[in-house]
Amino acid sequence: MRNIFFLVIFIVKSFSLTGQFKIGDTIPHFTLINNLSESTNLSSFKGKVLLVDFWASWCAPCRKANKKLVDLHKDYSSENFEIVGISLDTDRTKWLKAISKDKIEYTQLIDPHGFDAKTAIQFGVEALPASYLFDTSGNLIAINPTEQVIINQINQIK
Repeated sequence: MRNIFFLVIFIVKSFSLTGQFKIGDTIPHFTLINNLSESTNLSSFKGKVLLVDFWASWCAPCRKANKKLVDLHKDYSSENFEIVGISLDTDRTKWLKAISKDKIEYTQLIDPHGFDAKTAIQFGVEALPASYLFDTSGNLIAINPTEQVIINQINQIK
């Protein structure tokens, strides 16, 4: 009986992994609302080195990472580099307060369904923070890249 249980879990996990993004996949086409209540399509950032960062206001490691991302954006936004934050917050007010408190100036989107959000499922987000780096052609080149990997990619297009 125990072996059957583990076999079922393995099969379910195997099928769920097929929906996750893999290196080489392209930027998906979906539209979310930004912090200014405007519709924003993620694919509109194609042509730039793009870091998609999943986070939430209640996630302490996310808030710590926001500080580094704010600095990274300030240093490289003029280098054809953009960051798009996608919040999995279910409370818009807490999300907006976190954006203000963390002094985030780069694009912020919200998919307010937590880990059940369509974007989180599409990307395969299982923990926060989670980030995905796309090259200027819109191809995924790294999952949870280090700051140095991001900077190296930006420097390749100079």
